[in-house]
Amino acid sequence: MAKRKYAIGVDFGTESGRAVLVDVSNGKELATAVYPYSNRVIDEYLPGTKIRLEPDWALQDPEDYIRTFKKTIPAVLKESGIDPVDVIGVGVDFTACTMMPVKSDGTPLCVIPQYRKNPHAWVKLWKHHAAQPEADKINATARAMGESWLDRYGGKISSEWFFSKTLQILDEAPEIYNAADRLLEATDWVIWQLTGVETRNSCTAGYKAMWSKREGFPHNEYFAALDPRLEHVVDEKLMRDISPIGNKAGELTAQAARWTGLKPGTAVAVANVDAHVAVPATSVAEPGRMVMIMGTSICHMVLGKEEHLVPGICGYVEDGILPGLFGYEAGQSCVGDHFAWFIENATPPQYFAEAKKDKVSVHAILEREAARLRPGESGLLALDWWNGNRSVLVDVDLTGMLLGATLATKAPEMYRALIEATAFGTRVIVDALDNNGVPVNELVACGGLPEKNKLLMQIYADVTGREFKVSASAQTPALGSAMFGAVAAGKAAGGYDTIFDAAPRMGHLKKQTFKPNPEAQKVYDKLYAEYVTLHDYFGRGVNDVMKRLKAIKVETRKA
Repeated sequence: MAKRKYAIGVDFGTESGRAVLVDVSNGKELATAVYPYSNRVIDEYLPGTKIRLEPDWALQDPEDYIRTFKKTIPAVLKESGIDPVDVIGVGVDFTACTMMPVKSDGTPLCVIPQYRKNPHAWVKLWKHHAAQPEADKINATARAMGESWLDRYGGKISSEWFFSKTLQILDEAPEIYNAADRLLEATDWVIWQLTGVETRNSCTAGYKAMWSKREGFPHNEYFAALDPRLEHVVDEKLMRDISPIGNKAGELTAQAARWTGLKPGTAVAVANVDAHVAVPATSVAEPGRMVMIMGTSICHMVLGKEEHLVPGICGYVEDGILPGLFGYEAGQSCVGDHFAWFIENATPPQYFAEAKKDKVSVHAILEREAARLRPGESGLLALDWWNGNRSVLVDVDLTGMLLGATLATKAPEMYRALIEATAFGTRVIVDALDNNGVPVNELVACGGLPEKNKLLMQIYADVTGREFKVSASAQTPALGSAMFGAVAAGKAAGGYDTIFDAAPRMGHLKKQTFKPNPEAQKVYDKLYAEYVTLHDYFGRGVNDVMKRLKAIKVETRKA
């Protein structure tokens, strides 16, 4: 009998990194290890300083990424007891766009003493939203020049994306821009650290940096119009050689082998994005089935055989998720964060006491109480924009809203209204895709929320009118990365030659599903109509009160 082979997937999230060791033959997860980042999300002060960050900033420490490799991979090897010789491949995924400035040898500027106190020298996390003025300029310039690539991104480039953050560095810290030999995604940087070879993956290039398989990056004339100093940004700070996902990026160096306990020469896959890599891990490899990665935010991924323009989505990329198909992406930037905010800032002490008494989380108590309510019973309706809107309005300056509260309103009612708001936001996205030639027939959920909150899953099924299935893996992105690691190794080494070969063998769904309740659906259709009214009134320029309030807040803080 052939000796069993294994792959490791490393998933770099917002608060922590995790590694999963997987049996290549069947996708069984044998060991998992998590490393909470020592500096977590840096959004108040730079580490070790009194330098306060401006609003909407979110940074990370790249040394936390290396510590993730050093802590988690040895831990899964120890827990599983397998021989490192039998690990044939490693894959990596990341939140995106998470980007950083480095020197030509890959040294991050923030670890160099002369740059360490400059916030722009650090990693800009995906939810760094302070580059909105730069995003506005990117969009206005593209529209003025008739740039066709803008339509691929729903007509707007986000403040979260690569060139918005690049232009912010140039605008606010030209010395950092000039000192950076390379600007790149953190997911590509960690692959560089493992293999010693700089590569750029097609997923982040396509979804976050305006690149396409057929046209490449926007032309130099566009960048020159944006800012003359950016004319040659692609050739000076990036690279035009883009590596397709599913390919092998290189092999573990001796140094990386010492970090991890793996053998030098182990195959390493081209970098990927946490949401996109999760799609085959749910066994989805065909059009019509939307995969939703549900955590602090939601990323919605669906495959299509044809190219369609969908207003307000994050974008579509040929071969962006799986080879030979168009991958459509949309997203909501405040979901798990939404509920965490409510627990931390608006939940009365009695629910904490009850949670302590029952030895469960406060979320579990609120979910239990909220589940006793019928749809519409609270009289509440919320807008889920506590962290701006990613799709379909693409506007980080929008803010949250709760309507219908009275002196009788209780915390579980508000908690349920916030869940419902995020479900309505997902339905807006599903409707936009459906109405523009990209069918969504079924929804597949993965991530932390589906594991923790059954009420949330049922509400999503009722609001969207579609059956929800759930990934069998609690670490779906890490499993997906391990699958790509197995593909990087190839069939001859005991892996697979394509991700389509790996998906049905290594990807799995739970037997339990969530089907829409017809009676609940009728009520939610009425509430959704009201949600859309508020969505368009506050989000499409009829009343910009949210932006005016935000501007007043910024002015007051600066005074």
